[in-house]
Amino acid sequence: MQTHTFFIVDIFTEQKYAGNQLAVFRKTKDLSDDDMQTFAREMHFSETTFIMSDEKRDGGYDVRIFTPEHEIPFAGHPTLGTAFIIQREIIGQSVERVVLNLRVGQIPVNLKYKGKDVDYLWMKQINPTFGTTFDRQTLSQVLNIDPADIDDRYPIQEVSTGTPFFMVPLKTLSAVKRANINRDRFFSLIENTQAKAILIFCPETIRDDNDLTVRVFADYYGVPEDPATGSANGCLAGYLVKHRYSGKDRIDIKVEQGHQISRPSLLFLKAEKKADEISVLVGGRVQMVARGEFV
Repeated sequence: MQTHTFFIVDIFTEQKYAGNQLAVFRKTKDLSDDDMQTFAREMHFSETTFIMSDEKRDGGYDVRIFTPEHEIPFAGHPTLGTAFIIQREIIGQSVERVVLNLRVGQIPVNLKYKGKDVDYLWMKQINPTFGTTFDRQTLSQVLNIDPADIDDRYPIQEVSTGTPFFMVPLKTLSAVKRANINRDRFFSLIENTQAKAILIFCPETIRDDNDLTVRVFADYYGVPEDPATGSANGCLAGYLVKHRYSGKDRIDIKVEQGHQISRPSLLFLKAEKKADEISVLVGGRVQMVARGEFV
């Protein structure tokens, strides 16, 4: 009977059993697309990744990412979590960088150490692109909040660093906590949009040493609310710089997510605008949780 080894890690967390959990499968080039989709559905995390081989190709490791419903070209916490497993289980020694070959392209991940152990990881995302803007009335109805809860100094906009999201700026922590998805209006909205998930944020925080509070709703991908979303927060980093949310062309901030679903996470965001391009870095910590065999 054939078995496939997998690892479970928590990403964007200061401790185990917080942040966002990920299952990482190793040596999976013999699996079909349907097999990988079935495994992802059975694991039922927001994403599951598949390292196709222990051997590099073009300087990186081939990796595919599946949600319970779809394969996606890029996602943040799966990129960091998979790089962590590649360093720990395949390379087996300290390296400064691990490169992942994803559907969106090559994504480099830099590793920082505390002694011999990985302390935290940073990934450089592709330059953000900015799409359609939307009116407050439409998104307030989708989010079951008042239009006045949305900060109209900044646009509601589709942004992508590989996977597109709606960026929705809210005024208060109260509005962030009250928001919930009207599924009928949400699925009606995304019929004709590139973005299939929504990030809401505000400058008030639950923990004093953080800079922004974020929630991400991803029903389309089979996850009503995501506890920690690197791709969405990468989009947010680009959005904040483009629209000079802090009054500057660069940011270096800490973002909290997942508190409303009791999986508190912490993400580090850096972004800077130079000429017509915005560079984005997303970082965080990874905790090893378990190893298992899938039959």
